[in-house]
Amino acid sequence: MTDHTKPSSETRQADETEAGRPHDADRMPTDEEAKAAEGLKTDPNVAKHYDEMAERGAHQKGEGRIP
Repeated sequence: MTDHTKPSSETRQADETEAGRPHDADRMPTDEEAKAAEGLKTDPNVAKHYDEMAERGAHQKGEGRIP
């Protein structure tokens, strides 16, 4: 993209205002959703895979790098 723009002071102020707001869920889970979540079990292979990918990402150069 070659077109660069400079944000207006109104845009900057709106960004700062938005950044200061708390980051909460838009709604609480329904009873049905909460009950469904309670029955879920995590797969140990998922945690292992996550750790492997985080380690791989930590040693990447360029876009895939985890700072």
